[in-house]
Amino acid sequence: MTTRGTIAAAVADDADRWVTVSAVLLVGIGIVMVYSSSYVMAMERLGDEYHFFKRHVFFAIIGFGLFAAASRLPYTIYRRAAYPLLIAAAAALMLIFAPGLGSEVGGARRWVRIGPVGFQPSEFAKLAVIIFLAYSLSRRAGRIGSFAFGFLPNVLIPGAVIALILAEPDLGTAVSLGGLVVLMNFVAGARLKHLAGLVAVAAPVLFIVVTRYEYMMRRILIFLDPWKDPTGAGFQTVQSLVAFASGGLGGVGLGEGMQKLFYLPEAHTDFILSVVGEEFGLIGVSAIMVLYIIFLVGGTTIAMRARDLFGSYLALGLTFMVVLQAMVNMAVVLAMLPPKGLPLPFVSYGGTSLITNLAAAGMLLNIHVRGNRA
Repeated sequence: MTTRGTIAAAVADDADRWVTVSAVLLVGIGIVMVYSSSYVMAMERLGDEYHFFKRHVFFAIIGFGLFAAASRLPYTIYRRAAYPLLIAAAAALMLIFAPGLGSEVGGARRWVRIGPVGFQPSEFAKLAVIIFLAYSLSRRAGRIGSFAFGFLPNVLIPGAVIALILAEPDLGTAVSLGGLVVLMNFVAGARLKHLAGLVAVAAPVLFIVVTRYEYMMRRILIFLDPWKDPTGAGFQTVQSLVAFASGGLGGVGLGEGMQKLFYLPEAHTDFILSVVGEEFGLIGVSAIMVLYIIFLVGGTTIAMRARDLFGSYLALGLTFMVVLQAMVNMAVVLAMLPPKGLPLPFVSYGGTSLITNLAAAGMLLNIHVRGNRA
């Protein structure tokens, strides 16, 4: 057996343990890197170098609390709650547009703030859509090939939630969730011609959304050649590439990176991997990629060993939610995709994202414990 096969087999044998280990290590790396990437900016702007670090640790504690609770809560209850959760997610997304509740940042309304508490409803919506699809796909298992009864409900209902996310506008989350819907339908056995038709319908809608918002169009155009405007629209992408180039193989050392010193915007959130690349080099970035691969292998193993279709589809959806977003974030910071405003799961600063992903990991563990066929 090859080394790669040996590693995959080892992860598969103890899938729940490796899902836990990879998630915990990624969160630990995130805590360290949030401080390293934000302490100078936090001191300069807020007078407290530990501001983001303390908040991130607080979010991690809440997240691990939900992780523990979700790992003990029988996953079968989500089947009965599929529609109520989806309705609650849609209602939360609508709150964004309510006066006094929705918070606008950078031309987009993505946050709901009630007093001192703020959260991003789109993160909750991703979980709700996955639970609904797991329920619907398992319930329609014998009719997935049917367009009217098997395919259409599984794209129209999630599509309504995606439309609300697009209205914020949040193109990155909408596209990644749309990709997740396509992937789950594909795994469930949807016909390729139906999926191709869905993509054909979605493409002009995305084109209209992109051309409607000037900043989105500018991001795509500058993505094609960020060096055309390195101090303007291409600044973020260029500085990210500079960070990776500066890090080389082994990096410049923890805390020694220069790009986070007001050169790289969003250093502690969407572009935190760029700071990892500068301070720990290719070795550090590769280690993070390996942890996501371990999470992927562990999560898909849990899905394949689940006792019922609902558990299998739910595990696949939760795994894909984390790994696909990680892939998109990595592609963005490496200038392989236009900037989309998506955090790196478990690692980036951001309470709603961290809490949601840890809850998803806990749900995976429960599927393993209660539904393992092995």
